[in-house]
Amino acid sequence: MLSIHPEAHAYAEVHTLALPDLPVRSQPWAEDSLQLVRDEGLAVRLLSQPKMKPLRIDFVSGKLDHRRRFGGGRQQDLARACGLHETTNLTILDATAGLGRDAFVLASLGASVLLVERHPVLQALLQDGLQRAAEAAGEDDAISQILQRMQIRQVDALTLQPEPAPDVIYLDPMFPPREKSASVKADMQIMHALMAEQQSGPDQAAGLLDWALNQARHRVVVKRPRTAPPLAGQSPSHRLTGKSNRFDVYTLKRLPV
Repeated sequence: MLSIHPEAHAYAEVHTLALPDLPVRSQPWAEDSLQLVRDEGLAVRLLSQPKMKPLRIDFVSGKLDHRRRFGGGRQQDLARACGLHETTNLTILDATAGLGRDAFVLASLGASVLLVERHPVLQALLQDGLQRAAEAAGEDDAISQILQRMQIRQVDALTLQPEPAPDVIYLDPMFPPREKSASVKADMQIMHALMAEQQSGPDQAAGLLDWALNQARHRVVVKRPRTAPPLAGQSPSHRLTGKSNRFDVYTLKRLPV
């Protein structure tokens, strides 16, 4: 169960962040596994790991800032999979936004990105991350322009029929890690615990792929573990394979209207 610390609840009210209807309590009960807390913003704490750093979204510093500056630009696999090595004037719908990291990279390379996230807590973390990034950017025009190219919607992507259709739909379906929990990064441990409440699985992800193939204009890109089979058994048009992940690209040929 997920609860909210009073300080996090007050922070969310001041910053007009929409939170789900969850119990607010200073001391979590025995059945609570996660708690929304304030940690330089809105964050999620895994109660079984009290020494673990809470999960908070930070778009303007740390690893994501390093990736923006030195991650390979339009030649990195993510950009090439989405077609940004050929043109930056793309609209991309990230249908499984999660922590928004790939969406931020795509926006930093010039794409207009709609982040769709059905989990209300993740949506609140994303909105908080964007607000804090805008405040931290100050007069940094580069960051401000990136943030202007990002929009968030809290909705199940399967209910969407976007108009106009996006050039690219990006999917990063999350499944339980195969490694032992001790070897999984802290943020992913918290993410998996958070997403477990929604009982997502291969069937839901396969439905997302079918939906995406019917909605995108030019291509669908699916992020997969390097050795995993293609999503829903559907072979891609081509793939870009890295050290631990790969991008399966489904190129679409739409008839002119």
